[in-house]
Amino acid sequence: MDKLRYARPYSLSDTPTKYCAGCGHGVVHRLIGELVDELDMRGKTIVTNPVGCAIWADLYFDFDSVQPPHGRTPAAATGIKRILPDHLVICYQGDGDMAAIGTAEMIHAANRAEKFTTIFVNNAIYGMTGGQMAPTTLVGQKAATAPDGRDPVHAGMGYPIRVIEMLATLEGTRYLARGALNNAANVRKTKHYIRKAFEAQLAGIGAAAVEILSPCPTNWGMDSVEAMEWLEQQMIPVFPLGEIKNELGGLK
Repeated sequence: MDKLRYARPYSLSDTPTKYCAGCGHGVVHRLIGELVDELDMRGKTIVTNPVGCAIWADLYFDFDSVQPPHGRTPAAATGIKRILPDHLVICYQGDGDMAAIGTAEMIHAANRAEKFTTIFVNNAIYGMTGGQMAPTTLVGQKAATAPDGRDPVHAGMGYPIRVIEMLATLEGTRYLARGALNNAANVRKTKHYIRKAFEAQLAGIGAAAVEILSPCPTNWGMDSVEAMEWLEQQMIPVFPLGEIKNELGGLK
């Protein structure tokens, strides 16, 4: 077990990363890979990863994957899970994909209590396409399409969307949590949240999602250390961490 703890999970391939220095996607991949191994589900796991930085996920996971069009990941995951109910189906999405073009699919899938697990990586910006403002961009945060910072009132840019809190109002959701990658303690907590979401799916309880606050140093215009500090000081107060909704009953 100690050897596995410090080595690459079997569910991750030995592939050089395409992600920028300091990006959080690699850490999220590691957590998912560890849990798939620990749950002994490698042969029955399918990840759906859409356009955006998430589109590279299939390069690193050593299990099956499907790449849906941008925003249509929940629809694809719904079909896969209904056809293969004994599989662990992971809907891996970024904030632009899930909270913008894919909002309708996400909300209605959750409302129907579709039994896949959504992993929602929130870096508050469009990462792959050049740093445009995302639905989760903070008030005052600069982006390619908001060079003076997001102005919710005078520029009509609106406010950052708290996706997990919005999903919590739907009766079909059973487990919703938000973690972060800013330090080791929060990474461990995030893994715990993902485990519970996976176990909820395997128990057939209902819709489950884990949002993960993740740095994007390249598009934030920061180095890796500054990005982690900014995430802790600016993002976490807007997107509070913890279990937002837990209706798992006897599942602990």
